[in-house]
Amino acid sequence: MKPTRIFLLIEAVLLLLTHSLFAAGNTEKEQSKTLIVYCYDSFSSEWGAGPQIAESFLKENGINLIYNAPGDGVTVLNQLILEKENPMGDVVVGLDSSLLERTLDAEILDTYDSPALKNVPDELIFDTSYHLLPYDYGHFAICYDSEKLEVPPVSLEDLTSEKYSDSLILMDPRTSTPGLGFLLWTEAVYGDKWPDYWQRLKPSILTITQGWSQGYTLFTAGEAPMVLSYGTSPVYHAEYEDSKRYRAAGFSGGNPLQVEGMGIIKGTKNRREAELFIDFMLGEESQKTLALSNIMFPANAEVVLPESFNTALRPEKNITITNTTGNIDAMINRWTGVFSH
Repeated sequence: MKPTRIFLLIEAVLLLLTHSLFAAGNTEKEQSKTLIVYCYDSFSSEWGAGPQIAESFLKENGINLIYNAPGDGVTVLNQLILEKENPMGDVVVGLDSSLLERTLDAEILDTYDSPALKNVPDELIFDTSYHLLPYDYGHFAICYDSEKLEVPPVSLEDLTSEKYSDSLILMDPRTSTPGLGFLLWTEAVYGDKWPDYWQRLKPSILTITQGWSQGYTLFTAGEAPMVLSYGTSPVYHAEYEDSKRYRAAGFSGGNPLQVEGMGIIKGTKNRREAELFIDFMLGEESQKTLALSNIMFPANAEVVLPESFNTALRPEKNITITNTTGNIDAMINRWTGVFSH
């Protein structure tokens, strides 16, 4: 065989190998073009932050986001625990600071110390092991309709007053992060006597919904003049309705700080893409989207907020809500018992 033919044959083989490797690389890349994000339902709704973030993330990184929203934050965590041996997602959004202990105990997340945390204040980093990273925050508060309630409550105890009979919408702590936050709030104030407080509070409760979305929808529909929500909730009405009708009550003893977190699900085959998503969530564009869609304060301290955030509650005192009994399930069982008789 002539040298020229040998050279051409070698060249053809090399081209074939190169093409095969390139094709395999493309196939692997194509397989990693979709990231499954577990989140609470309001995040992925058409008016939530999720759709806008997905569009921007795809444009910048070429990666599609698919949201799986089984319910509120507690429901999301329960789903991840059920799928622990066979994880179906890559990233989770919406496990807040009150769920940290249970999340860590479940061992469902990997650690990631994102370089984007450089713009997040230390006081918002509620998990120093970096399984859950903060992306926004606010304060739990009782929001009220100022056209129906001239004098709002000034404390948890004040909520039990007879004048507020059938006036309050709450969420179930078994399925809702605000619901769990409120339960822990009562424990932080009343200690082990919190079940007695709930007995006094029962006449004031109109209904208890499964999640925040249902509860707040009932509230704005006029079903009750008060609802458990966030100190930032009035921002929505100021920004999009030019209204200051709905307000957040600052309590004399303070309001609990809630920090929402995100993390990489253990077992993901898309680790690099998951890291990109975490970093993207902490970037300025996503943080502005979160502020005006989630209606929460952005974790990134560099973000400039619109004037509507002047209506947000900024309590002088933050209440720390951590489960002092060390057993959330036992606490929820006691809470359920309050309503069984």
